[in-house]
Amino acid sequence: MDTTDAPRFSVDCPSRPILDQVADKWSMMALAVLERPTRFNEIKRQLDGVTQRVLTQTLRRLERNGLIRRRVLETSPIGVEYSLTPLGESFRAPFVALYEWTVEHSGEVMAAQREYDDRASAR
Repeated sequence: MDTTDAPRFSVDCPSRPILDQVADKWSMMALAVLERPTRFNEIKRQLDGVTQRVLTQTLRRLERNGLIRRRVLETSPIGVEYSLTPLGESFRAPFVALYEWTVEHSGEVMAAQREYDDRASAR
């Protein structure tokens, strides 16, 4: 069976590995930082808590998936700059909608978590 013909939500659905690669915390945050071409160290400074190794892996994954472009700068020392591709730009609208939803509903989610934890601890 061709994976493009796989039923939605099946193991063979091509959306699974893509969602796995782009919907993780650091990928989403890196995409948010890239409003303009940005150097690696600036991205790292803006993403509090990310390690150099994890950021490097994240940016490579996003580049492989066609969402960002990596450009080597002919500076001294040599620098690297990342920017969104047209595909990455097209991902911005759904990402912003998801981010705004999380901000709008974070209080409700946290309240639900507390209620669940209270019920679970009472068992």
